[in-house]
Amino acid sequence: MSGKELRIVFMGTPEFAVPSLRALVAGGYNVVGVVTSPDKPAGRGQRLHESDVKIAARELGLPILQPVKLRDPEFVEAMRALQPDLGIVIAFRMLPEMIWAMPRLGTFNLHASLLPQYRGAAPINWAIINGETETGVTTFLLNHEIDKGAIIGQIREPIHPEDTIGTMYDRLMRIGTGLVLETVERIAAGKIQPIEQQGIDETTLHPAPKIFKEDCRIDWSKPGKRIIDFIRGLSPYPAAWTAMYRDGAGEEQTAKIFAARFEAADHPEIACGTVESDGRTFIRVACADGWVRLEELQIAGKKRLPVRELLLGWRDVLQYRFEK
Repeated sequence: MSGKELRIVFMGTPEFAVPSLRALVAGGYNVVGVVTSPDKPAGRGQRLHESDVKIAARELGLPILQPVKLRDPEFVEAMRALQPDLGIVIAFRMLPEMIWAMPRLGTFNLHASLLPQYRGAAPINWAIINGETETGVTTFLLNHEIDKGAIIGQIREPIHPEDTIGTMYDRLMRIGTGLVLETVERIAAGKIQPIEQQGIDETTLHPAPKIFKEDCRIDWSKPGKRIIDFIRGLSPYPAAWTAMYRDGAGEEQTAKIFAARFEAADHPEIACGTVESDGRTFIRVACADGWVRLEELQIAGKKRLPVRELLLGWRDVLQYRFEK
């Protein structure tokens, strides 16, 4: 059987899922419905914000379901009415069994890591933060546990020293699209041999939990490479940040750091977090084993700028101090 004969229900919310949805439709696959998150108030005026997947699905003329609760009888019945042969999930909520087991061929998920490593909500970020040199994408069959279903396929991808979450996100999004189409065809042809994620020493695995603002604060007491990887893994979003200075009212002012490089040095007499600058061309911050030279940052309430441009308008930088 060809994958194009299957009735497919696609479930996802963010941009990462959109290329796969578009590729399925462009390739002639029969996407009978799209499930995505409900519209949410956002921004000034709290206007309702539609998910990237909903916007794409509407452009493609696909039926859209936006359940508030995935066990809602009305949603369950709407899913049954679609008579799905296969479910595809990319960056969506955890599904109850009544939904993921409904398609006769099951439901598979695309995850942006080489499972079983980096299970969780932020796999690309954490792979870079932890200094990995390789990551990838995985398709796996859904079961009762998050990201622990039997693996169908994987594609490996190197992480280059200059990569950030932004560049890796784009590459894995593109690579993942190809793996999704390949997985559909293999399932349709009955040519999968899923590998169970069992018998694994959990202590050898790196988790990938959701990242919150406080998790993004730079610890200048760490080695330089760790700090650079931390910045890369959070650039451009949500962005690593640091306290910059206290204003006249004593309020802490912060800055997001988007790019930096490490300069090894032995400076035992200089406290970590100490800032140095010539006021014209560079800002660098002392860390455990050298200096982190800042290259691009955004002071709260200001524009994102390269350091040289920032210093043109901030001649008094030397009076300020980065805080640990």
